Amino acid sequence: MASDAPADLVEMGRVAGAYGVQGWIKIEPYTAQSQVLLRVREWWLRRDPPGAENPPVGGHARVKVLKSRTQGASIVAQLAGFADRDQAEALRGHRVWIPRAAFPAADADEYYWVDLIGCLVYGQGDEGPILLGRVSDVSDNGAHGVLHVLRLADTPAQAPLLDARGRNQEALIPFVAAHVQSVDLAARRIGTDWPADF
Repeated sequence: MASDAPADLVEMGRVAGAYGVQGWIKIEPYTAQSQVLLRVREWWLRRDPPGAENPPVGGHARVKVLKSRTQGASIVAQLAGFADRDQAEALRGHRVWIPRAAFPAADADEYYWVDLIGCLVYGQGDEGPILLGRVSDVSDNGAHGVLHVLRLADTPAQAPLLDARGRNQEALIPFVAAHVQSVDLAARRIGTDWPADF
């Protein structure tokens, strides 16, 4: 394994343990879009200390992927240099990363969820578009993607909106054409018909 990780790594899943006896590993992908792991032949692995909330930057190790395929909801892979179950089991708990630059181009009107995180989301107010907040995460409810939007005040300061307990307010917006009207990744902006007071 080698280091010198690229700066644009995206975390895609976690090694759940060995798969079989010939050095294959089993990956628990984080999102449905982790299928991109099947198309990339070089992964970066890192294991953080238990309980590390803010893991150190760096410390990734590059591995060459010889073969990979889906196995139920998981992905299994054979890595160069891993020939038996014990070697594969030693990778349990490592997180799997790939460079964003290695992602295949998305089809028209399709987006990688990682690209949506950080975008400002606008909804509909009484007088037109109004800032709802910023995408903090994207999840899959089985039928479609869901934008997790941390609510922000529609002011120049864009201060977080808090609930009665002092926690950030969050809106869950279905990422479907019925509600999402535009996605401008260059401007980091998503336009929706979501009501501001929902």
